[in-house]
Amino acid sequence: MAFIKAQRENGTELNLYYQDYGAGRPVVLLHGWPLNSNMWQYQLAELPKYGLRCIAYDRRGFGQSDKPFDGYDYDTLADDLKAVLDGLDLQDVVLVAFSMAGGEAVRYFSKYGGERVTKLVLVSSIAPYMLQTDDNPDGVEPEMVEQILAGLWNDHAGFMQDFGKQFFGVSLMHHPVSQGVLDWSFMSAMQASLKATIDCVYSFTGTDFRDEMQYVDVPTLIIHGDADKVVPMEATGQQAAEMITDNQFLIYEDEPHGLWFTSKDQLNTDLLEFIGAEMYMEVGDEDEEEE
Repeated sequence: MAFIKAQRENGTELNLYYQDYGAGRPVVLLHGWPLNSNMWQYQLAELPKYGLRCIAYDRRGFGQSDKPFDGYDYDTLADDLKAVLDGLDLQDVVLVAFSMAGGEAVRYFSKYGGERVTKLVLVSSIAPYMLQTDDNPDGVEPEMVEQILAGLWNDHAGFMQDFGKQFFGVSLMHHPVSQGVLDWSFMSAMQASLKATIDCVYSFTGTDFRDEMQYVDVPTLIIHGDADKVVPMEATGQQAAEMITDNQFLIYEDEPHGLWFTSKDQLNTDLLEFIGAEMYMEVGDEDEEEE
C-alpha cells in the first residue's frame, strides 16, 4: 500500500493512503463525506485509459489513512492536499472535488494560490456555503444539521444505513442503485472514525467559503444534480457558478447527490472533455492506426 506523509496537530507525521493509476497529466480525486478514495473506482478504472494519471487519497480519519483525534478543519485538510501534491511532485493538476471536498479545494486556492493546479472540477460540492442563514435561504436548515449530529452520536451505524438511501436518492418508488451499492457505501462510511465523521460535519456545514471563491482563478467545471437532497444545488453549485469567473456549469437532471455512481458514464465523459480533447483518445489507438 502507498502512503504520503502529512503532519498531525502536534507536529508528528501522519500517513495518508493513496491510490495511483496510469501515466500522463495528473488528475487528483478528492472523496466526499463519509466515504473514502474507493468511491472513485469507476473513474480510477476508466480515466487512465485516456493517457491520464489518476490519484485518489483517503482523507485523514477515513479509509486506510491514519485517524488522529484532531485536524478536521479546512485549513488542515488543505495542508494535507498540499502534502499530497508536493509529495508526489505533481504539475499541471486537474483537481476533482466531490461534496465536502469542494471546501478543501477552495481553501487550497485561498491559502496556497492553487499551486500546481490548472483546472478544477466541483462535483455535488458544498462550496460556497451549504448552511441556511438569512442571507443564504436555500441552504440546509440548522435543525437538519443537529439531527445529523444526533443521529451519528446515538446510532452511528443506523444513521449511515439511512443516509445512504438519501445519498443515492432511494425512495419507496425509486431505486437507482442496488442493495449491494448501499452496502458498499455503508461499509466505506464505517471505516471512518466516529470523531472524524462528526468533526467533518461541523466543518462542511459551518464553513462559509463565499469570500474565498474569488481565489479560484483556473477553468472550473461545476457539476450538480438538481435532485440533490443532501447538498442543495441552489445554495451551492448554482452560487459557485455565479462566483467563479471561468466556469462551465452542468446540471444533471433528476440526479441525486451520489451522481458519481448513478451517472458514472456521463461524469467520465464530461471529465474527459473538460480535461481536453487532445486527451480524449484511448491509450493504444495510435499504435493500432500505425499497424
